[in-house]
Amino acid sequence: MKITFLGTGTSQGIPIIGSTHPVCKSDDPRDRRLRVSALIEHDGFNYVIDCGPDFRQQMLREEVTHLDALLFTHEHADHTAGLDDIRPFFFRQGDIPIYAHHRVVGELKKRFDYIFKTEDRYPGAPAVAITEVVNNESFDLNGLKVQPVNVMHADLQVFGYRFENLAYLTDVKTIAEEEKAKLKNLDVLVVNALREEPHYSHFNLEEALDFVAEIKPKKTYFTHISHLLGFHAEVEQKLPENVHLAYDGLTLEL
Repeated sequence: MKITFLGTGTSQGIPIIGSTHPVCKSDDPRDRRLRVSALIEHDGFNYVIDCGPDFRQQMLREEVTHLDALLFTHEHADHTAGLDDIRPFFFRQGDIPIYAHHRVVGELKKRFDYIFKTEDRYPGAPAVAITEVVNNESFDLNGLKVQPVNVMHADLQVFGYRFENLAYLTDVKTIAEEEKAKLKNLDVLVVNALREEPHYSHFNLEEALDFVAEIKPKKTYFTHISHLLGFHAEVEQKLPENVHLAYDGLTLEL
């Protein structure tokens, strides 16, 4: 199994439009962060977690030619706004499987009603095959077991996903003890670490490090990173052993 970080930035991306912040002006490519998303490859199948507004660019950069499923964590625009760009995959493959909470499916139907229409469809519109994700109910992706992990993004429910010994969590602020129990014996944990200052709906760096110390994965990679966290090269040097900042295009093999 492989995970490729398609994007590791916050909702505005980095650099932020019009910003003069030093990180937004950085020449280090690791400081240029598209909206957060990941590609999971397993036995020749491609699964993408979230498709934000940079989805097309991410698919082109990684030369992805087929999409076997799209998993959504929640409905915010930086995680869903690229849904229309599944069209090239749909034209070649047919209906694209999507996995999401019932609430998220409802929001997608509002924003992309033409994708979900069953009558008088626009000829160029893509179509999807919906599977609703339910907490505590694992599902199978062509032999890959996926376990949803329920977390809270302020007062909004969000799904993380565990794939074998890899767990991918984003937009976490709090997580119940029974959900933490789903994260035992991980080889790799991916989790958000927004900035050093506290935030009402995201882990800051201290909270993310405390969470890592509690879960005790073999390795951790932080994502959903703000420019306010600092330069990649400088922050990376301050992190504990086996804790790293992810960056766009980073690929890990498990």
